[in-house]
Amino acid sequence: MLSKEINEYIEAYTTDETPLLYELNRETHQKTFYPNMLSGKVQGKFLEMIVAMLKPKRILEIGTFTGYSALAMAQALPDDGYLITIDRNEEIAGFAKRYFDKYESPSKIKFIEGDAMEIISELNETFDLIFIDADKSQYTDYYQLSFSKLRKGGFFLADNVLWGGKVVEDNHPDKETTGIRNFNDFVREDDRVEQVLVSVRDGLLLIHKIKD
Repeated sequence: MLSKEINEYIEAYTTDETPLLYELNRETHQKTFYPNMLSGKVQGKFLEMIVAMLKPKRILEIGTFTGYSALAMAQALPDDGYLITIDRNEEIAGFAKRYFDKYESPSKIKFIEGDAMEIISELNETFDLIFIDADKSQYTDYYQLSFSKLRKGGFFLADNVLWGGKVVEDNHPDKETTGIRNFNDFVREDDRVEQVLVSVRDGLLLIHKIKD
């Protein structure tokens, strides 16, 4: 993993967060048990720029946490675009909703509380971009279930695909590490897509759907 000094350098040379994202970042670190789950300044800006480049109108996010990544991506959505974000954590749902309500265009974000595996099946939507950042042991399930919901030519983004470097360690992997490894292997062998793994933060896998 990158040194503290390199990470600080990367932060320094990345455009600052908006005041709302800064506030959310700060409160997440003050009031949640696992603030490292937050996308943060660098990854948030990367996600925002991906949306600005791809110009999707429909985004599905699987895994909300406190809402940072959803807000970051929503900033680059066009006026007629929107994002659906799903999370089953009841304790954190109110936290995310409070910040979504503060956002200048709250209608761009639809939060659904519940089990993503159940909710995705019920969505009658076609998405341009799907961001996977939920239960690591279920990444392959999320991918397979939502594949038909992504338009041909659309993109998946999957977070934490390096999982703190554990993906290259062979000693007694936990279920999350096994889930990430299985997902990475599955995507690599999937001839319906092409992909690139980039070492932003804890690893992002950008997947281009080229076949239905």
